[in-house]
Amino acid sequence: MKRNDERYALISVYDKTGIVALAKYLHDLNYKIISTGGTAKVLTENNIPVIPIQNITGNPESFDGRMKTISFQIESGILFDRQNPTHIKEAHTLHIKPIDIVVCNLYPFEETIKNSHTSLETAIENIDVGGSTMLRAAAKNFQNVLVVTDPKDYESLKSALKQKGITQKFRKELAAKAFALISFYDSQIAAYLNTDLFPGTLTLPSRKLLDLRYGENPHQLASVYQRPNTKSFLNALKKNGGLDLSLINVTDINAGLESVRLFSEPAAVVIKHNTPCGIALGKTLQEALKRAIEADPQSAFGGVIVLNKPLDLKTAKVIASFKTEKKGNIDIVASPSMTDDALELLKKTRKNMGLYSFGKIHPVPSTMNMKWVDGGFIMQTADCDIEDGFKDWKCVTKAKPTKKQLAMMRIGWKFISRMKSNTIVVMDKNIPMTRGIGCGQTSRVGAAHIALNQSEKFAKGAILVSDSFFPFDDSVKLAAKYKIAAIVQQGGSVNDRASIDAANRSSIPMVFTGRRAFWH
Repeated sequence: MKRNDERYALISVYDKTGIVALAKYLHDLNYKIISTGGTAKVLTENNIPVIPIQNITGNPESFDGRMKTISFQIESGILFDRQNPTHIKEAHTLHIKPIDIVVCNLYPFEETIKNSHTSLETAIENIDVGGSTMLRAAAKNFQNVLVVTDPKDYESLKSALKQKGITQKFRKELAAKAFALISFYDSQIAAYLNTDLFPGTLTLPSRKLLDLRYGENPHQLASVYQRPNTKSFLNALKKNGGLDLSLINVTDINAGLESVRLFSEPAAVVIKHNTPCGIALGKTLQEALKRAIEADPQSAFGGVIVLNKPLDLKTAKVIASFKTEKKGNIDIVASPSMTDDALELLKKTRKNMGLYSFGKIHPVPSTMNMKWVDGGFIMQTADCDIEDGFKDWKCVTKAKPTKKQLAMMRIGWKFISRMKSNTIVVMDKNIPMTRGIGCGQTSRVGAAHIALNQSEKFAKGAILVSDSFFPFDDSVKLAAKYKIAAIVQQGGSVNDRASIDAANRSSIPMVFTGRRAFWH
């Protein structure tokens, strides 16, 4: 038995971009168009003949539109196999209309919950059920049915229909997009309704934001993906000049932002391999950046500068002078915005320097973060309440830190909280800037050696910060040799007594934070 020669397209869209032109094209190709509610109204107003959905289902649109397309007639028309004689015969017997094209997109759940004041009731009303059902059915039966979810694909569909070039590859691509949309959509609903910190099943909706120049190495490909409704710097990331970004550039900008966003005063950081080689505060951004570079000019070569205030001409001149006076290249500069004269100077300073702005810096998000491991990932609560921990600090030595030393300890603790774990930092005694960083070491005393050696003459009277406890008293003894004036560390080692005694012998005030600041 031959199938019915009539051809039907079902169109039901929330986003009506381009839908009139597509519907007119399908009508001109002799497709009979079945449509619903608002979509049918728009098409009718544009003189495109429409078969109302209720004429197919035999039921009115009901319950404030919750029931429209879900029906035996609609789902059968989408699902029956056109290559199966039994299915064809059954469809004829049951008077099922063959729906060969489904054009559908979904209620705006993502946009609805973007507003934190949206009520649960409003969110629920924006959960699409009928659309998802149609899409799933059409995508399953992609060998017989074309399913289109994205207005950007309308022209490709029209072109394929015109040339009769409906390939298997094209059908599968459209089906894959439909399943991806459903998965993305449902994942957001699950995340919104879920109240467990660590649910038994976790999905991460995300969409591609941009392709990168390359990954960690030039032979690797990479793209950036982003979760919906995040207040990420990536939302407003704008290239103002220089090279496109690689994976390392993006992660370096992110690491720098993690450091400078902790401060309301002007802050600048030079990042190398996802960790600061120099970080400083200043009364002006120019002063902060000059200090951050001065902290370790050798390591700053080829680094990424991230600023928490708009880049002006005076600050740009610091970068230009680093190039002319120290022969030091900077790969990337990123800030909330950049003035035209600052951009003009930096473009002249180095042609390939990547110049990026990222808009407003949002506060540290009190959310979760993720670490990739083989075959999966680890979710953890974010370390975002650093200042709250200051109230638990305790001086454990006879000598007490001065108010100035305590203030520098707190700044240093913020600095170190965004550096690769097992780190020692030497803070200048008077200026809120690093003088030495021993970062990401396997030995704590080894990290202390690096930081103290790097700080050289500035170690005398400086503040030593450790992101964890001292397992032995060797780091304290080493600090005393360099005439460190005060120490702040986690505490909690079985050898705390030995470290305290060593600090007391040298009259060094030492504060225990009672909290570790690892950052892997």
